[in-house]
Amino acid sequence: MRPSLERSKLEAQGYIPHTPRVILAEDDEELRRLLASTLRRDGYEVLEASNGFELLELLADQLLHLGSMDCCKLVIADIRMPGANGLQALEALRGWDWATPLMVITAFGDEKALAQSRRLGVDAMFDKPFDLDDFRTAVYYLVPSAR
Repeated sequence: MRPSLERSKLEAQGYIPHTPRVILAEDDEELRRLLASTLRRDGYEVLEASNGFELLELLADQLLHLGSMDCCKLVIADIRMPGANGLQALEALRGWDWATPLMVITAFGDEKALAQSRRLGVDAMFDKPFDLDDFRTAVYYLVPSAR
């Protein structure tokens, strides 16, 4: 993909001006679709990535096109994904001094991942399988502007 997305590609990803934007990175396509459709029904704009590299690309493109570190209200990332894992992507995000709330989801919630999540300032962590209503509630509290 080119260094920056065209506006039509942003719209194809679900870009809706003035709607709270969430970036969701999950390599399990079925789970990603379920979470994205749930969040869209709850009133969020959802941009999807299937790995950590795509997550970083989306964040960079959002920043370039929208010109603000406030281009998304929440980043949700799976910890273990192909390429850059979720924690590596979130660490890069924090390295850019990006203060956006972070949520991680994982099927492998080992102590090392938990410690790294805390160090990165992750706001919420969900172990798979998780209750969808609990997930929605956490998103609601992390992004109250969707009410």
